[in-house]
Amino acid sequence: MTPMPRIALLVASLHVLLYILLSLRVILHRRGHRIGIGTGGDAAMARKVRVHANFAEYVPLGLLMLALLELSGTSAGPLWACGLLLLGGRVLHALGLGGSAGYSMGRLTGMMLTLGVLLAMAAMGIWRFAAAMTMTP
Repeated sequence: MTPMPRIALLVASLHVLLYILLSLRVILHRRGHRIGIGTGGDAAMARKVRVHANFAEYVPLGLLMLALLELSGTSAGPLWACGLLLLGGRVLHALGLGGSAGYSMGRLTGMMLTLGVLLAMAAMGIWRFAAAMTMTP
């Protein structure tokens, strides 16, 4: 029987809910301001599109790493930490960039959390690979 990545499944589901929320913000603004394609020169629209796109750029790789780590047998604690910190980072980034195109603590902290989690998961993945290679004859 193939193990089910339960932690990654729940964390991915929570990320999907956030993605839908970010998508709705873009859709509703686009509809309310009659903007068909692009941002129509609307600064608020540009920020909403960028928040949505930034999420779409970083989250898939993070969720893939989370699932692969879970399937490779990584213990639950680091998986929960990585998954929830990634989600927290994305929420902070969305709030920070969504409120201002300039510097914000939420934007900075959100990106640092996101990149830190991705780096941690990459290191865990490399470590798990190396450990598996030393066990294989």
